[in-house]
Amino acid sequence: MWKLTKQYWKDMWNHMWSKTTIDEGVISVAEKIQRRYKLTAKELADVGNALAQVGNQLDDIPNALKGKKRKGRKLNMGPKPVNMKSKK
Repeated sequence: MWKLTKQYWKDMWNHMWSKTTIDEGVISVAEKIQRRYKLTAKELADVGNALAQVGNQLDDIPNALKGKKRKGRKLNMGPKPVNMKSKK
């Protein structure tokens, strides 16, 4: 009887360990899916922001066709001179 009981517990132990590796595999796949989901969501947010900027700039096309000046950033004409002998 002792040998039978001992074999039963060994079989149960092996059975539990075999389930653990499958569960660990499932957990690792779930973590990968979650990480990919976060990266995809971030990328879609970036694409949405880019599309919003394009939409804002579409209003400038008719004005450009009419020959009006750009509304965008002004050109940087170089650094402004700094007064080295300022009195405080």
